[in-house]
Amino acid sequence: MAGHSHWAGIKHKKAAADAKRGKLWSKLSKLIIVAARTGGGDPATNLRLRYAIDDARAVSMPKDNITRAIKKGTGELDGGNLEEVIYEGYGPSGTAVLCEVLTDNRNRTAPEIRKIFEMHGGNLGTTGCVAWMFDTRGLFLIPRDKVSENHLFETALEAGAEDVQKRGEHYEVVCETDVYEEVKASFEEEKFPLEVAEVTKIPQNTIELGAEDGQSVLSLMEKLDDHDDIQNVYSNYDIPDEVMEEIAAEEV
Repeated sequence: MAGHSHWAGIKHKKAAADAKRGKLWSKLSKLIIVAARTGGGDPATNLRLRYAIDDARAVSMPKDNITRAIKKGTGELDGGNLEEVIYEGYGPSGTAVLCEVLTDNRNRTAPEIRKIFEMHGGNLGTTGCVAWMFDTRGLFLIPRDKVSENHLFETALEAGAEDVQKRGEHYEVVCETDVYEEVKASFEEEKFPLEVAEVTKIPQNTIELGAEDGQSVLSLMEKLDDHDDIQNVYSNYDIPDEVMEEIAAEEV
């Protein structure tokens, strides 16, 4: 399974546990702060802020938390001093790894991320070393047993999606960012169950991994995702379904 859709599915399952311990709310607060700081506090005119608020509401983040984060971003409250940084590197088998970071202390964050890479068989690279391998796209994951294939294909293509694929137990729909809202609205109108709906980074090419390296890359991705300053982490790994089953069996 390609890394972008597979990791998106893992993140969806992790979200509930992360939200329970407040970790996800903390990350989303940072995202809202920066979105409000760069584009203003009105989600009607700030698309990035609207996406961040939608994500926060999807995990039941309290309204007061959202409002407080917006005010920090607009300068009405203290605490909006965050810097956007991209960290790039390589995981096992030369897999590309891209991290989107929001931090108030780059001198603290960089060594911590470098250590995570090194502990999982990878290394932190220089700026621009892997970013060129990824394109920004809208991504949707929909359970295959919940929708009609023909209905989904027709709706997706009419709304402007560029690709629909079967990925394990899901349909994966990819679209250009400028039609993301239209595709999402069409899916919601048809009441398709959107397990994942996000604007993300999708690799231009993937590296197929066996069980050992696949497990190492997944461990690296999860450890990076757990870091408080990392908002999103992307990779170009591809783990075939039968290998994922083997990894899952070893973890039981």
